[in-house]
Amino acid sequence: MATADEWKAKGNAALQAGKTTEAIEAYSKAIDLDGANHVYFSNRSAAYLKKGDAVNALEDANSCIGLNPDFSKGYSRKGAALHSLKRYNDSIAAYEEGLAKFPGDKAIQSGLDSVKREKNGPPRGMGGGGGGANPMSSIFGPQLIATMATDPKLRGYLNDEAFMTKLKAVQTDPNKLPEMLGDPRMMEVFQAALGAQGIDVRTGMDDDDGSDGSSPASPPKAAAEKKKETEPEPMEVEEEEDLSDLSPEERKKKEDAKAAVAAKKKGNALFMDKKFDEALAAYDEAIELDPTNMTYLANKAAVYFNTKKYDECIEACAAAVEVGKENRAPFEERAKALTRAAKAYQKKKDLDNAIKMCQEAQLESYDKATERLLKTMQLEKKKIDTLAYQDDEKAEEAKQRGNAHFRNKEWPKAIQEYEEAVKRAPSNAAIRNNLAAALCKIMDFNGAKTQIEKAIELDPNYVKAWARKGDLEVMVKEHHKALDSYKKGLEIDPDNAACKEGLKKATYAINMANTNLTEDEKKARAERAMSDPAIQAILQDPVINQVLKDFSENPNAAQDAMRDPVVRSKIEKLVAAGVLQVG
Repeated sequence: MATADEWKAKGNAALQAGKTTEAIEAYSKAIDLDGANHVYFSNRSAAYLKKGDAVNALEDANSCIGLNPDFSKGYSRKGAALHSLKRYNDSIAAYEEGLAKFPGDKAIQSGLDSVKREKNGPPRGMGGGGGGANPMSSIFGPQLIATMATDPKLRGYLNDEAFMTKLKAVQTDPNKLPEMLGDPRMMEVFQAALGAQGIDVRTGMDDDDGSDGSSPASPPKAAAEKKKETEPEPMEVEEEEDLSDLSPEERKKKEDAKAAVAAKKKGNALFMDKKFDEALAAYDEAIELDPTNMTYLANKAAVYFNTKKYDECIEACAAAVEVGKENRAPFEERAKALTRAAKAYQKKKDLDNAIKMCQEAQLESYDKATERLLKTMQLEKKKIDTLAYQDDEKAEEAKQRGNAHFRNKEWPKAIQEYEEAVKRAPSNAAIRNNLAAALCKIMDFNGAKTQIEKAIELDPNYVKAWARKGDLEVMVKEHHKALDSYKKGLEIDPDNAACKEGLKKATYAINMANTNLTEDEKKARAERAMSDPAIQAILQDPVINQVLKDFSENPNAAQDAMRDPVVRSKIEKLVAAGVLQVG
């Protein structure tokens, strides 16, 4: 059976050859074997996107980031998928989130530049030679002044004579807008104007692991370069929010919240520079200023996780969730904190609590990546628990108790003890052989067959298991199979009494069946045997078909063919199964 990495390699080869469907299937099989590996989701996202399925590409990109937020390609995949879906603002946010974590990453920067160029390309009708009405005219119409007057941040611009001159120039000729967008104040007014038209251009980013919470849309690169050529860059003016209508307490609360955001941004930058102690201090400052925002505690937890201080990480996550519940934070944010706590517990090898945290996270807000993490940990715990339970001495004790019950014909109790022994020593063929014998006593032939086949798989040279298998096949009237089982046992030990006796009984049963069964019973027996894949394979053998034909048309040729031990064995199996009638 191929491993997950082998399936990944097959997917890579298929993707390079342009076989996207084959690549997706290979990556999917790798994910089925190891659903916690973020690289497999990243590769499948690339395959989906190449195929033109951006929706599934986005889903896999989100899964990749959920499994490993510190993998740069996850953000490239997400940005590319959103770009393909024409969700430009979301794509920009994804790329910028990636750059916040991985400054200077060429792939992320290239993707960001590409989506910005497409998004900020001149609308139809703008620019020279276009002809027709400019759609910007309605946006910069007379109602714009009213929009600015009602916005606390923009109303101050109405008193700036230089800015108003620029704005009037754009109102007069909207084609001049690209030249003016180098002024950040003009971009803010442009965004407000679009907002008044019902178009939301203000985008946000996921605030986690030290990434910033929001990012304004960027002006077109070409316009910015042109602005630099024509005049000096204007100095940014940060307008203060109008707090005059607030009470002193409300004003202080607003100011503290704003200062807390600034402290968080400072912490984020320090986190990216791996100055973890200083980042913690900045987040503590933010918490002191605004203790109602769980994000700052969650960011502290991210620092602790990256510095392998898992106990502190768990404590910070718990505090973040508590603050989030008290202040009605989004369910998604609370779920993220619980998932990080689960990963910290996983690092500590405490899978019980890790699973508990994942389950609580799913109750807060269901997430596919968290569900995969949960299933992976549950499988890991099951393996660990199974290995921890194994004990050869206790297995032998359970086996002896089972033997005592078997001798006393207490079949259910014997089965219970043998099953306990199997759990304690799952690789012990003799215990499984005993369990098969007990299951036969209560007519559970399917269960007995499973155990005896496993015993033979564990030890192919265990003669008692071959004898037991033959006995079982005689019980269910599969005499042709019983002959094979006894013969295999005798190949290992030619003097084995059980196999010798079983072979005689099976042969006698076959002869008696051919003599005493009615025609209807023989027909039913043959039909049952025909469902056996081994019998079907014999009947499809052209050599055997010719021999069967020769029995009626050329008996001498048939007798010559029967001297071949392989042919003879197959014919005898057909007779034993009742498919071929003799006499």
